[in-house]
Amino acid sequence: MTVNKRKKSNRYRGSKTHGCGAMKKRRGAGNKGGRGMAGSGKRADSKKPSLWGERYFGKFGFKSKSTTDIRPVNIEYLEANIGKLSKQNVAVKENDVYSVDLEKLGFNKLLGSGKVLNKYRIKVSYASKKAIEKVKGSGGEVILAVSAGKKQ
Repeated sequence: MTVNKRKKSNRYRGSKTHGCGAMKKRRGAGNKGGRGMAGSGKRADSKKPSLWGERYFGKFGFKSKSTTDIRPVNIEYLEANIGKLSKQNVAVKENDVYSVDLEKLGFNKLLGSGKVLNKYRIKVSYASKKAIEKVKGSGGEVILAVSAGKKQ
């Protein structure tokens, strides 16, 4: 047999404190830990790093200092796909040397992972030292489109 149970809110009707003890005990936001971002370490740096990903600080938030968008490609990708790229006229073969413009493929940095089996003339904005050494070691060259003063 079921028993109808009264709600707690009905039981507190007529009670001045609603079962909370003295009136001053659950008075304002001080008992709740504050309002808004109180306690987030805005001044004291206590919890700030844990909030960076999900909340904001100040009017504009944080801006990344990195302005360049790096889209890298490895040498092994070129070696694996050179036949397909030459059919698409992205890589042109002239006297045993493949000329490739990586900007047309959507890449702007050449990395040195993989073996160089062919000779390449690669035009790219950025390249790692290892990639340049490997391409030059096989008899090719890397043409950097960005000035030498910028980071690579």
